[in-house]
Amino acid sequence: MEEFAPAQSERIILVSVAVQMLDDLDSAEFALLAKSAGAEVVEHIHVQRLRPDAKLFVGSGKAEEIAERVEALEAELVIFDHALTPAQARNLERVVQCRVVDRTELILDIFAQRARTFEGKLQVELAQLAHLSSRLVGGRLGLDGQKGGIGLRGPGETQLETDRRLLKVRMTQLKAKLDKVRQTRIQGRAARQKAAVPTVSLVGYTNAGKSTLFNRLAHSDVYAADQLFATLDPTLRRLDWDGIGTLVLADTVGFVRNLAHSLVESFKATLEETLEANLILHVIDSSSHDMHEQIEAVEKVLKEIGVDTPILRVYNKIDQSGEEAKIIYAKPHQPDRVYVSAHSAAGLDLLKQAVQECLMGQLQSFDMVLKPAYGKLRTQLYNLNVINQEHYDDEGNLHLQVAMAPAKLEQLIKQAHLPIAEILGEKAQQFQRTLEEFEIKP
Repeated sequence: MEEFAPAQSERIILVSVAVQMLDDLDSAEFALLAKSAGAEVVEHIHVQRLRPDAKLFVGSGKAEEIAERVEALEAELVIFDHALTPAQARNLERVVQCRVVDRTELILDIFAQRARTFEGKLQVELAQLAHLSSRLVGGRLGLDGQKGGIGLRGPGETQLETDRRLLKVRMTQLKAKLDKVRQTRIQGRAARQKAAVPTVSLVGYTNAGKSTLFNRLAHSDVYAADQLFATLDPTLRRLDWDGIGTLVLADTVGFVRNLAHSLVESFKATLEETLEANLILHVIDSSSHDMHEQIEAVEKVLKEIGVDTPILRVYNKIDQSGEEAKIIYAKPHQPDRVYVSAHSAAGLDLLKQAVQECLMGQLQSFDMVLKPAYGKLRTQLYNLNVINQEHYDDEGNLHLQVAMAPAKLEQLIKQAHLPIAEILGEKAQQFQRTLEEFEIKP
């Protein structure tokens, strides 16, 4: 599959600023972001400050030093690992004599390269215009004055006002188009809910292995690579899951620390799949030394968009971290964490079991008796791959031993309009008590 990369790499200088009063950022991740954008990093400058300088963010002395390095290394671009105000960006460009962009603009550039679907392109353009709207001042220094001269005096529209008006019109058009996409998604979700098809959504820090895990589970070919934001567009696949039946698996855009609020707003249409999911799989890179900070960053964004869906943490890349494949339970029959490797497929059977328990409840063994006329229910049980043993008696009745969640079994029996007492016999009352004990609602 074709990799995403610009035609020609720009020579850039990275500037990581450790500001005591702001969140500490990962300079290695910053360099990986630049690499993901296709840049050629010629130098990485590290700066420490107590607080940002109002005019140049890094102070005049450090700005002059950066300017010297730009000239010596013939750099074409300087990228700061912090959000810069429009004034700071303009002042820095005057000093260093080349383009200056910040972390948000770098992420937007990566998004623009990755977007492939109609929805993805709309979201990227909206985010870019929202960012640009605050940076129009000084963009056209020779055109900002109102028209004047004989016959032209009086109220008029400056070039800046014209640009802002056109931006506002375009952003309104994009929001309207995204609303249509949103309505289409709502209709699709409504149809799935009516058919009782659960949705499981994958979320996680960028490069945690979501797309690789998605491909393993859905037997799909979504683009996956060892780079940040390898995939951007939301992907949904319908698949059959042992013990559950049909479910929809959704892959979403990866998260990153200090993601600008405007970007979160622009990508809400994608993240709504997460809001409406029955279960969220939070994919975590268990081999990362920043694992806990990455978990915190993802949970912060989920809280921002108002997610209250049950979450199962999936610790991925155990082939690198040395962990063993296992399920950790928060309390009996309630999975909290699963350790897997999407790359080697280790622990995927445990993940499927944990998802089944989260969606349907604890797995239990049941003995069933099906009359010859109940062949449809038998077929459904076989499709779910839950039958452990079977044999026929002299009257032609089928005796089955199945391992599945009580809620799913009750759902199938009721859909078939069959009597539970006849199928489960003397175990029917125990079955009802089990449903009440675990507060399972089919």
